Amino acid sequence: MKPAEIRALSDEQLVEKLKEGRAELFNLRFQMATSQLDNTARVKTVKKDIARILTEQRAREIAAEKSAAAE
Repeated sequence: MKPAEIRALSDEQLVEKLKEGRAELFNLRFQMATSQLDNTARVKTVKKDIARILTEQRAREIAAEKSAAAE
């Protein structure tokens, strides 16, 4: 996913995408351990997607804290 696509998602959608990403990463690691994984680069892209989602969630938390402190 591109960062712009992630920013366009709602909070609930971010949580759902994070769950999906972590489940996919688990499955990819399992396939790698059993030598069934063909595309090992997919692990790297899933990890990056998870990191992007977590970064966006944290940015939203910080923005919410700043707006609450400003009031």
